Amino acid sequence: MYTQLSLWQDANEQSLKHGEQLPMSDAEVILYRNFFDRNESDQIFYDLHNTTSWTQEVTKLFGKQVNLPRLTAWYGDPGKSYCYSKIKMEPILWSPTLIKIKSKIEALINTQFNSVLLNLYRDGKDSVAWHSDDEPELGKNPVIASVSFGATRRFMFRNKTQKELKYEIELTHGSFLLMTGATQHYWQHQIPKTNRLMQPRINLTFRKVS
Repeated sequence: MYTQLSLWQDANEQSLKHGEQLPMSDAEVILYRNFFDRNESDQIFYDLHNTTSWTQEVTKLFGKQVNLPRLTAWYGDPGKSYCYSKIKMEPILWSPTLIKIKSKIEALINTQFNSVLLNLYRDGKDSVAWHSDDEPELGKNPVIASVSFGATRRFMFRNKTQKELKYEIELTHGSFLLMTGATQHYWQHQIPKTNRLMQPRINLTFRKVS
């Protein structure tokens, strides 16, 4: 049974600074609601939607070539390539909009990032399956900074060993979810498909690739 976290009180300076710790064992996950205000989020979504070099990546599933159920892009410092789902991505150099987002996150959490994976969920049929961000090039305890713009989508966690232990939140326009510590060792996450009519959503996960 999913636990719906009660995270909908009005944002204020204290919650923006410290965020809201999710009650998950063996994990360090903090949600900053309204990290970007509505006007700023609208402009960022417009910029990213229209200027990002989106790609329809293809992977192999059960011996067949299949399209990923979303569009993706990989930006970052020169030479910071990234591999996942048997896909190798070479970085496109940072855009002004991405630098702006990155700088605001880095100033808050005092962590530097050298790359970002962008995902465009075009409608409710687009999704990402259960996974952990635990590729070797991300290090032992990766810091993953996830920012969302556009439509609100369900974000679900499940424990790797106790799969009945699950949490669910909604990532809203302008929200920032920080995953650190041992989170990727013990938890998976996903964005499930939905039959509801959904507007597009853009998610960015900032990372530090070795």
